[in-house]
Amino acid sequence: MVSVETNWNRPYHIVVFGASGFTGQFVVEEVARTACEGPNGNLHWAVAGRSKQKLDKVLEQAAAALGRPELRTGIDTIIADVGEPDSLAAMCKQAVIVLNCVGPYRFYGEPVVKACVENGAHCIDICGEPQFLEGMQLNYHSQAAEKGVYIVGSCGFDSIPADMGVLYTRDQFRGTLTAVESFLTASSGPEGGCIHDGTWQSAIYGFADSGKLKSLRRKFNHKPLPTVGSKIKRRGALFYSNEIQQYALPFMGADPSVVKRTQRFLAEEYQQTPAALTMLGEPKSLPREGGVYTPGAAFARTTLIDRLNKHGIQFSVL
Repeated sequence: MVSVETNWNRPYHIVVFGASGFTGQFVVEEVARTACEGPNGNLHWAVAGRSKQKLDKVLEQAAAALGRPELRTGIDTIIADVGEPDSLAAMCKQAVIVLNCVGPYRFYGEPVVKACVENGAHCIDICGEPQFLEGMQLNYHSQAAEKGVYIVGSCGFDSIPADMGVLYTRDQFRGTLTAVESFLTASSGPEGGCIHDGTWQSAIYGFADSGKLKSLRRKFNHKPLPTVGSKIKRRGALFYSNEIQQYALPFMGADPSVVKRTQRFLAEEYQQTPAALTMLGEPKSLPREGGVYTPGAAFARTTLIDRLNKHGIQFSVL
């Protein structure tokens, strides 16, 4: 097995791939905000995506939001596209860790994982799609172990609170923990929701094989399904259309009031960045061998919970 520390010396500690996307914009701000927590207090990072113009705009927005004008010219941009393997390879060769924000992952995630494994870059994403996660573990775990690479999925709202919450509960529990029952309270309001068209494409197409997609299309008189890309705005807006709320959510057995997750969980209090900083700062506390891991398996012996507590995601005993 290859030592997992052999690729720590690269031009960039972190590359945010898909930086100009809906989620990537917030990750860029979070990375910039916490850059002082990088190795030796100096994080070297870059943004990556298909359009330099859009990447420059994201950096300008982050500079304005954080009052950091130096971000406009001090952060490098890398042109990379999931449809161009050579560009992904070039990106991965420059990064210690790739924060992959390009989804839906079942459609676009595997080329990034493959490029990271083949070129020795660790990969952290926020995927919550079981089919993709299981496929990556099945197809790439052995290769990642041989390369000394960590591939850690679901490092966002989908699994960080659950995985790390179970570990926290176990460590705080007096006795032997045999079962954990968890609950989620979701709120909506001025902050808005966080559903975007990529999520809905994945959700809707996910049950196409069962014939439900045709049935859903009949509800729209065979017209194309409504998308919400045109509805997306920055903070403070709801991100799904009335048609989606009226037809698609009940059709999938979902309660719209529950599905509307707040933007704070997935973006502003983002967990992908603390996970990456923990990986950079505590390599000896990670699993001894590379591979495809869940957050709990990857970060069980680290101080990720302490880091999250400092960034507004609180773990506590009531």
